[in-house]
Amino acid sequence: MILRTLVKTDPSQDKITYFTPVLFAGSCFAVETGRRMAEAKMKVLINPAGTMFNPVSVFNSIDLLLQGKSFTEKDLVFHDNLWHSFYHYTDFSSADPGLALSVINRSLENARDFLRQAKFLFVTFGSAIVFRFKETGMIVSNCHKMPSGLFSREMLKVEDVTRLWLPLLDSLKSFNPGLKTVFTLSPVRYLADGAHANQVSKSVLTLAIEEILSHQSAPGYFPAYEIFMDDLRDYRFYADDMVHPSAAGADYVFNIFRQTYFSDDTDKLYREVLEVVRARNHRIISPSSQSLKIFAESILKKIGRLTEINPGLDFEEEKTYFNSLGKQQY
Repeated sequence: MILRTLVKTDPSQDKITYFTPVLFAGSCFAVETGRRMAEAKMKVLINPAGTMFNPVSVFNSIDLLLQGKSFTEKDLVFHDNLWHSFYHYTDFSSADPGLALSVINRSLENARDFLRQAKFLFVTFGSAIVFRFKETGMIVSNCHKMPSGLFSREMLKVEDVTRLWLPLLDSLKSFNPGLKTVFTLSPVRYLADGAHANQVSKSVLTLAIEEILSHQSAPGYFPAYEIFMDDLRDYRFYADDMVHPSAAGADYVFNIFRQTYFSDDTDKLYREVLEVVRARNHRIISPSSQSLKIFAESILKKIGRLTEINPGLDFEEEKTYFNSLGKQQY
């Protein structure tokens, strides 16, 4: 008897190689998956406008790249001694408007170049609940702790999502014909408005994604939400807040992602690179000089072998560290 609901995925015909540019946009899954790939030196870009939760904001973050937009001071709002963009996460805010604009526009330019070369775009929707700035009617990506009375709260309808994303897929196909777009739904529950509102929100997003998947560009779907809700139906896979996935839960989903999108060669290289990276971050407690030298030399040999086979890998920081480690005296 199998006392679990196993959520299986078929291996994707479109594979992520180690040097495939992959753009992640959206909330939980985008951040967690992209971070794990970036840790192992894969070619990824995560949320060029910061973390986004609703599909309108995720749409805006991609559409800005296709427009080639350049922000000016009139695109910013001033609050609590900081300049903010309603299109961006708070990481882009600054007390100096020139600095905020410089960071925003540099990120847009770099992301646009990255998207033109990308082979995959993974889009994660988190919530259908949005906040609209009353003065302009804009659905914002972040309220930047401005007074709540300046915003109205709304639940998107399915057509609100599809009328944006179906044309965007056309634009993406024109911009980068080789791009494969894959949608996911975040398993994080947004409970500020109660469990029922969260379920309605997830239902709106599920139905919207289902319609989007009928687009002629044949977008894909990865069942991160279903894996968590059906397979990992246990609070041991959640963090202390009982809402976000724990590290073990996120690792479980990522391992299924690897099985789905990585080739055997890519997965083997991923594990080997991660071994070097984690060796660099390993805390060494009072080793003998001889054992330290042997350890450093073994990692340097591994780096040499990996870079000989894969010249695009950048281990300069690790090489410097382990070379210095092998010379230490105790």
